[in-house]
Amino acid sequence: MASIYQLKPQFQRSLRPVVIWLASHGVTANQVTVAAMVLSVAGGGAIAIWHTNPAILLVLPCVLPLRMAMNAIDGMLAREHGQASRLGAILNELGDVVSDSALYLPLAFAWPEQAWLVVAVVMTAVIAEMTGVVAVQIGASRRYDGPMGKSDRAAMLGLICFAGGVGLPLSPWTGWVLALMALLGVATIVNRARGALTETGGS
Repeated sequence: MASIYQLKPQFQRSLRPVVIWLASHGVTANQVTVAAMVLSVAGGGAIAIWHTNPAILLVLPCVLPLRMAMNAIDGMLAREHGQASRLGAILNELGDVVSDSALYLPLAFAWPEQAWLVVAVVMTAVIAEMTGVVAVQIGASRRYDGPMGKSDRAAMLGLICFAGGVGLPLSPWTGWVLALMALLGVATIVNRARGALTETGGS
């Protein structure tokens, strides 16, 4: 199923000069992974602390592109510059879950009427990522099926926060978008599980 994740090869090509520069200056993939987590926690913390100021929502569309770039860079450093490690694989998977949770859960403070929907979006995101990882345990590849992968969540929540941050009214349509994201998150879980089973010929 279609996902923004399919644009990753083009995105990586645009980042390759940066990756080469970082590698030449001794920056490691694990350092970039940890930095992305710290950035996400800091961004989410800012939203949690200053959630009463609508302009703070602009932190999300500012942080997300940088975080997505760092997520791509750490993988390229690992694969293309001989930095792959077991620790790196663990940090990479944990980093996605920690970063998503740290960035998105504070939106429940900013949108108290939709707090449960924010939690639902984050929960389906965590389960979807876990499903993608579990696929490896049954002999399949790491599954990134859509329609609500990491990049898709980032794009949709980034757009909502940008709209709110510049003063556009978010109610009542925000609730409907969050509900749709949660439903698409469930579909993503099903698609990743089904894809893994199909790949391994299981049932």
